[in-house]
Amino acid sequence: MSSFELPASRPFPLGRGLVLRNRLVGTAHAAGLVSGGLALPEDAEYWRRRAAGGAAMLVVGGTVTAPESTWRRRIVTEAWREEAVPGMAARAEAIRAEGAVAACQLVHLGRETTGAEMWFPPVAPSAVRSPREPVRPRPLTDGEVDVIVEGFRVSAVNALAAGFQVIELHAAHGYLLGQFLSAVTNRRPGAGSAAARAGILARIADAIRADAPSAVIGIRLSAEGGEEAGLTLDGLCELLPHVSPLADYVNLTVGVRTTYVRDMATAEPPLLPHLARIRPLTGGPLLVSQAFRRADQIEAALAAGADLVGMARPLIADPDLPAKLLSGREAQVRPCVSCNEDCRTFDPVLLCSVNPELAPDGAARRPARPLLVRQAGDGTEGRVAIVGAGPAGLECAVVLAGGGAHADAPQAVVFDEREVIGGQLAVAAAAPNRGGWRALLDFYQASLDAADRVTLRLGTTAGPADLAAFSEVILAAGSEEILPEVAGIERALASSRAIASGPSALAGCEHLLVVDDGFGNWPCASAVELGVRAAVPRITVATPGAAFGAALPAEGRVQLIARLRGAPLDILPFTALSAVGDGWAEVTNMMSRTTRRIAADTVIVVGERRARDWQSLVPPGPTVRVIGDALVPRRVAHAISEGRAAAEAIRDSRAHIHRATVRP
Repeated sequence: MSSFELPASRPFPLGRGLVLRNRLVGTAHAAGLVSGGLALPEDAEYWRRRAAGGAAMLVVGGTVTAPESTWRRRIVTEAWREEAVPGMAARAEAIRAEGAVAACQLVHLGRETTGAEMWFPPVAPSAVRSPREPVRPRPLTDGEVDVIVEGFRVSAVNALAAGFQVIELHAAHGYLLGQFLSAVTNRRPGAGSAAARAGILARIADAIRADAPSAVIGIRLSAEGGEEAGLTLDGLCELLPHVSPLADYVNLTVGVRTTYVRDMATAEPPLLPHLARIRPLTGGPLLVSQAFRRADQIEAALAAGADLVGMARPLIADPDLPAKLLSGREAQVRPCVSCNEDCRTFDPVLLCSVNPELAPDGAARRPARPLLVRQAGDGTEGRVAIVGAGPAGLECAVVLAGGGAHADAPQAVVFDEREVIGGQLAVAAAAPNRGGWRALLDFYQASLDAADRVTLRLGTTAGPADLAAFSEVILAAGSEEILPEVAGIERALASSRAIASGPSALAGCEHLLVVDDGFGNWPCASAVELGVRAAVPRITVATPGAAFGAALPAEGRVQLIARLRGAPLDILPFTALSAVGDGWAEVTNMMSRTTRRIAADTVIVVGERRARDWQSLVPPGPTVRVIGDALVPRRVAHAISEGRAAAEAIRDSRAHIHRATVRP
């Protein structure tokens, strides 16, 4: 299909003479490439790369309007300061140079700290405590509200002076402007109606336009969280007629802090079913966002009345997503899987589990170091063998192939003893509400299908004799789950086996005991969700750790607990497995050392992941590298990064050989 046949490819007049080249918008996020509140030069390059991928407009987030809304780490842009203008200007220029419209979103966090340390006390319209904070905020005086408005005005003037064409006011997710819009958190005199609560937005918009009449202003709102600082769908619909006239466009999303960055359990865009109701309430352009991943979802939103469709994490995973979608190359999009493992921690900057091109300041890509077991010295350029079709081996194969059929790509063969690709990632993808990993495996499968110089040999065990004929060998044999040595452990199910088997593994189970390893990762949580999916009437979790799911990404843990609310679930912290019997298990309290017997007809145990033996696979002769879980079992991000690093090492070696061959 030609790009011109897709509604998403059509230009759109946003207003005030500003025309977007298509209907796809990169919604607000930040790269964390900021020091002392000022953007670093590398930050502009991040935004340039996103703009070059074809998005029509990019909204730069992480930009605050007041000192009391600034983290102690100061990795957000302090837009009220004149010193911030040069760094902001570099961002705007980078975006505009690639043909996209540059937008700057302004935010004041109000009563929310986002879990970070801050120098000053939180403030809000009224002294109503956030459910995410241990203390209630200090209520703003009328004079301080005037200062808040002025902070937005000054920040907007600075952003416009820096070359941004659009200012977006962040009134979503329960932050300060959202707190003013909510009847729950705004108990100030005269705030009894939606129109009155929207008054602060009118004041800010008027103040900006007094200085910059031609500025395009957008307002971001969100549904859900109506019991606190958010809006129910009814509340949003009541508010829209009062907000829409204030802005050149309205940007709608969902959730409050900890729920607005959805995990894999949100497979479809939450606002899509409600657009028919929402559209008539907005007189101007409507941008909708959250969980748009596929072309069919985007086209459905446009057909339902949206003018623009927004996304953030998908552009972090693959900045070329817009260009690929609009040219009919959706299968080539490296997908965001909504794991929220790296893009939400800023450790040390914005990273992405599936995109190793995002890297710390000063690095060309995510640091990774395959283990070089042997370096052959014969200088041959023969075939490459990859043992293991998990994420490390798949990434290596795809990078070697160059994403398609290339004459200069080496011939590669991928071996795996299993009948399907994915390794442990395929197990994770089989778990309830963890299907985002399947999208990544589909991407790898499509990439290999298009690569005529890569052969996939599933159901095939490769030994040293098979590998000796290759010039390069990549060992990505993965890991296995080993259960603890306790009496009767053979009666228990390993978590990976149970999850791979699906709900049928729990057929007829009346009481499921899930024993964690104490580290609180997804295997335990997924085993519990498997029990819920199988309608097991009673589920107990025993963990040597202090809490259930303690190591999960913060937003993922909140959303998991919300899904499990009302389930027949008991949690036993500081509790370890002692023995497994026929229809029972014995557990020990780690504090008191007392034991108890639990009647359970099925016991699932989260074991230790150990690297498979790769030493026995090393053939004589070829260059051999080890990557992924075969080195040390870790996260998907490590496997992907090492897979790419191994492929690039092979490419570099061959380029060196080629240069030496043609040298006169």
